[in-house]
Amino acid sequence: MITLRGLTKRYGDTVAVDGLTLDIKEGQVTGFLGPNGAGKSTTMRMILGLDNPTEGEALIHGKPYSALRHPVREVGALLEAKALHPARSARNHLLSMARTNGIPARRVDEVLETVGLTKVARKRAGGFSLGMYQRLGVAGALLGDPGVLIFDEPVNGLDPDGVRWVRELVRSLAAEGRTVFLSSHLMSEMQLTADQLVVIGRGRLLADARIADLLAQSSRAGVRLRSPQPEGLRALAEKLTAGADVEVEMVGGDEIVVSGRSVEEVGDLAHELGVRLHTLSPVSASLEQAYMELTAESVEYGTASAVFGAQPPVRKAKV
Repeated sequence: MITLRGLTKRYGDTVAVDGLTLDIKEGQVTGFLGPNGAGKSTTMRMILGLDNPTEGEALIHGKPYSALRHPVREVGALLEAKALHPARSARNHLLSMARTNGIPARRVDEVLETVGLTKVARKRAGGFSLGMYQRLGVAGALLGDPGVLIFDEPVNGLDPDGVRWVRELVRSLAAEGRTVFLSSHLMSEMQLTADQLVVIGRGRLLADARIADLLAQSSRAGVRLRSPQPEGLRALAEKLTAGADVEVEMVGGDEIVVSGRSVEEVGDLAHELGVRLHTLSPVSASLEQAYMELTAESVEYGTASAVFGAQPPVRKAKV
């Protein structure tokens, strides 16, 4: 498990990470989201002892990274895929890591096969594509068979088959009881991969929640109703909008979408008013929609929403 307690990093007057406190648990994939400049990479670097926190602490199984006796066997990380000598072959790069950490050479061949680089194992890494670099970086993270894995944007440069491979790999690692901490800007992929989400903005924690809970709290989540009784549907809409934090969108003469009430609440009210329904179904928000609402005030390089026709958030997710 990874434990952060009041983790803070300042660079002069700039606060990159601001008092993060959370537990990243084993047996699940924890997604790490935030706008550019939110402090994600700085947080990961502090967990791995590459940056020292100004305040607070980052612990792995109760210890700072620097206190781990065999760090490569306890923590595997991919932060920068190209952080290796380009003249070395993929196999020699991993072999040097193995020898300096007391890992048998056979493990090198095992992880090369796992990431699909066996055929190019003896080629110089300098001629690799970005996707091949990413696979080699994943191999390095897996080399010590660690219980904690940290991946920063591991699907960059991968084709769709490679993206699916990373998804299946990290989920299988979590299923084995390992701690998997994964950042990505691909919302659709994160929605398929992660169990838990940690969202930060301007260095501060905005959310630490299960994906289903985060989506349910989005203002885009709601209930869709369709009725052959237009007058009854309008009466139902008027009754619903009398309540706080409820919005009703008229989709057509026979259909509305309600935000801020559950399916059960809307169904019960329709029954009380005697409105016959042909459709009563939940409307789910996408992770992208929930994320955009949550981070709307934390984007460092914002653009005018009118350019893209974006709608401002109705209400912030409560986490």
